[in-house]
Amino acid sequence: SKLAALFKHPLYNIPVPEVTEKDKLFIVNPMEKFSLHSSGSDEWVSSSKAETLLPTGKTAYDSYPAWLKFHIGINRHELYPRRDPLLPTLLRDLATQRIVSSVQKSGGTQLKLIMTFPNYGQALFKPMKQTRDQETPADFFYFSDFERHNAEIAAFHLDRILDFRRIPPVSGRLVNITKEIWDITTDKKLAKTFFISPAGNVCFYGECSYYCSTEHALCGKPDRLEGSMAALLPDKTLAKRRSWRSPWRRSYHKSKKAEWELNPNYCARVRETPPYDRGHRLLDLIDMTILDFLMGNMDRHHYETFEKFGNDTFLLHLDNGRGFGTHSRDELSILAPLQQCCSMKKSTYLRLQLLATQPYRLSDVLREALATDPLAPVLAEPHLRALDRRLGKVLVAVGHCLAR
Repeated sequence: SKLAALFKHPLYNIPVPEVTEKDKLFIVNPMEKFSLHSSGSDEWVSSSKAETLLPTGKTAYDSYPAWLKFHIGINRHELYPRRDPLLPTLLRDLATQRIVSSVQKSGGTQLKLIMTFPNYGQALFKPMKQTRDQETPADFFYFSDFERHNAEIAAFHLDRILDFRRIPPVSGRLVNITKEIWDITTDKKLAKTFFISPAGNVCFYGECSYYCSTEHALCGKPDRLEGSMAALLPDKTLAKRRSWRSPWRRSYHKSKKAEWELNPNYCARVRETPPYDRGHRLLDLIDMTILDFLMGNMDRHHYETFEKFGNDTFLLHLDNGRGFGTHSRDELSILAPLQQCCSMKKSTYLRLQLLATQPYRLSDVLREALATDPLAPVLAEPHLRALDRRLGKVLVAVGHCLAR
């Protein structure tokens, strides 16, 4: 296993800073038993009369569902640990837990559903909109591209292989549209959009600002539909998140260019602007840039952080559905922050060099990671080969910076 060898490498065993109580997103007594509000809401509350040990001899923490342990484990430095024994369980839950509720997520340009499980865990479901081997047409603007379910799955595994660990766990899943959405939804607006197609397939389109119409309906075969299931982050009422506009955001206009596209010295100004004027925020943004370039994702207009940790924390790499749309073209403009700032974390650079070598080739380790997903093969082979080519271009860009 190249993947197992990669994770045993010294570069993947660099110690993370010690986690103190103030570095944890939540302060929880692991001996405290959690139960549900008697009102029937989805909130978990601690029970003051809880036994320290359950009858099974385990602590109360051992009985928490995987999603709750995931939330409790988030800290200032990482979304989940490198050797997280919880990860296989959480991914399996996303792929297999019974769905008891399906409602449309509000906002956004495309249809997404929030699905709830019997253990009160929730996942964001992005349905399949195009096949693995379809490429985004060259004449499409980045902002009118489809979101791809398989890109969300591949992005999670790629982010983990790069040792960023800033994307919540994602699993593929085959969903029964009739039993797991139509029959159980309480969303009246969503329910009105279901129909049977002339081919006898169950279809729906939901309500959204861009691709929600009968022309863009999502249809099963006859009612089976692929999608990605992403573990939801803690509710914003419990853990506030701050949204930051990316300094290298595109113009989202058919003819206008953004300032960074016109000013070669743009980075000098960014370096003087909070929060990029101190700490590792700019370096974290360049990490995200590299992830996006490898995926071909041009749609990174914002990113988020947990408000509790202020400016000294990692960036959340959310919404990766517009990655892996093209394998035959490399969008070098995505690398603008790296090219203009000529800065990169040493640890990131050393790992990229490692992933360019034969024993740990990036395409090989990602292919191996994706083989465990229920929807494997997740990516078409040309996309995997493009990763190696793009990684080479990142290293060339760093070489130019070193030469300067």
